Amino acid sequence: MGKKKNKKHRCMRINQYLAKAGLCSRRQAEEYILQGLVKINQKTVKNLAQKVVVDQDEVQLQGQKLELQKNIYILLNKPKHCLTTTHDPKGRKTVMDLVELSTRVFPVGRLDKDTTGLLLLTNDGALAQILSHPRYQIPKVYHVKLNKPLLPRDEERIQNGVQLEDGVAWVDKLQVKKEDRRKITLTIHIGKNRIVRRLFEALGYSVRHLDRVVYANLDKKNLPRGKWRYLTRKEIKALKSLAKLPVEE
Repeated sequence: MGKKKNKKHRCMRINQYLAKAGLCSRRQAEEYILQGLVKINQKTVKNLAQKVVVDQDEVQLQGQKLELQKNIYILLNKPKHCLTTTHDPKGRKTVMDLVELSTRVFPVGRLDKDTTGLLLLTNDGALAQILSHPRYQIPKVYHVKLNKPLLPRDEERIQNGVQLEDGVAWVDKLQVKKEDRRKITLTIHIGKNRIVRRLFEALGYSVRHLDRVVYANLDKKNLPRGKWRYLTRKEIKALKSLAKLPVEE
């Protein structure tokens, strides 16, 4: 009789393992590793290229044993006065208070406290990192209401790019409602902090209402404010295709 073949164990880089454990993005995982917070088989690891043998090695983050989780993808229609964070030390309401799950997820990007609309939450760190990176130009559509009508000259300035303190803010598409020039639909792919509000503030306007109505290939259809749902397999496949990631069958 021939010798039994050894079972092949799946390996992955330590930052990928942390991301797949649903704790953070790969970039955040690298910070934990470099800070000496991660152990493999009771030994501290600071090498970002370190491999984990899945189902064999024991991985810990700050003493907590980690296990791989099935990827979860959730779409939330965020209400006002709700923070986009996994925890607030002041005890204020966060998006995690709206999504009650035993599996840990985290928001992809952020919407400020007073901005409403679509927010993706997941434990897929690889996807989160790509969707959050401006290089991949993930489209987002916002409905904006200003404190006063947008002047035609300012509409032209926005279309030509507005200089902010951290660079030029470019928009992909700008539609101003003819009946009420305070109401605007804005398509943008840059993901800088408070970018839409800062863009209009630079031109002397204040944003009274800001609602994200489209994120990548996802929209708010049949999703009331403050509610969430799981993404369909078709939506996940399209999202991963947009991010140029392999799609699991």
